[in-house]
Amino acid sequence: MSEEKRSQIKWRFKSKDGIELFAHAFPPENPPKAVICLVHGHGEHIERYEHLAAFLNNANYAVIGFDHRGHGQSDGTRGHAPSYDMLLDDIEVFLAEVAEYYPSLPRFIYGHSMGGNLVLNYSLRRKPDVKGVIATGSWIKLAFEPPAIQVFLGKTMNKIFPAFIQASGLETSALSRDPEVIRAYEEDSLVHDKISARLFVGMYESGLWALEHANDFPLPLLLMHGSDDRITSAEASREFSEKAPDKVALKIWDGFYHEIHNEPKQKEVFKTILDWLENR
Repeated sequence: MSEEKRSQIKWRFKSKDGIELFAHAFPPENPPKAVICLVHGHGEHIERYEHLAAFLNNANYAVIGFDHRGHGQSDGTRGHAPSYDMLLDDIEVFLAEVAEYYPSLPRFIYGHSMGGNLVLNYSLRRKPDVKGVIATGSWIKLAFEPPAIQVFLGKTMNKIFPAFIQASGLETSALSRDPEVIRAYEEDSLVHDKISARLFVGMYESGLWALEHANDFPLPLLLMHGSDDRITSAEASREFSEKAPDKVALKIWDGFYHEIHNEPKQKEVFKTILDWLENR
């Protein structure tokens, strides 16, 4: 990558099937010691993590993230992916972009919610050359059992019309106990509440697959969840950690909601992440 390209903070790159994806780098002022590759959650976008990136920048970590297809400033039908494997392919291309941007730095991958599901599955299935994984509020299982009719409809439409879109039904008040976070989320024009039948079924089934194969997890993993998460299951994160105790450092944050990085005591979460990184 040329110095001109490396000086760009925002750019677009192409997926394997030609979709343009939006990337955003958050470089520290000093030479970085490692780079954190961020994978965001469903319905949101990477620029919601600017405050986390600033904290890590202060500790001389670079941060780079990208918007999933159908999310944020990336192209694609909102809330849809043609296949789950294609989302993993997008992460593969993104990691190649990061390696080109910072060719000599060790890499960590960090995923939240849907991103947590993706980085867990990516690590299990693709065995990436990274130093470790951070997953928060991971969609291993939902915190509630979806109505049987919704699961049936999703699986049926996945077979006959996979791009069928419905509202995700996200309870925005369950994201954080900070009302300002909720207000900003609801007013963010880059946020959406759409999910296709194929994306829902892919995430639902892949979360269960990751849990079934947790004992094969190949990398050091910091797995964190809010105990009062009403969106994704903290108990599923606990179960995952129990199947791979030698690889997983588990932290359940008492009373925290879904976005532990956006809770009133977010700095404690940030410090835990930093301590784990420093020990790697």
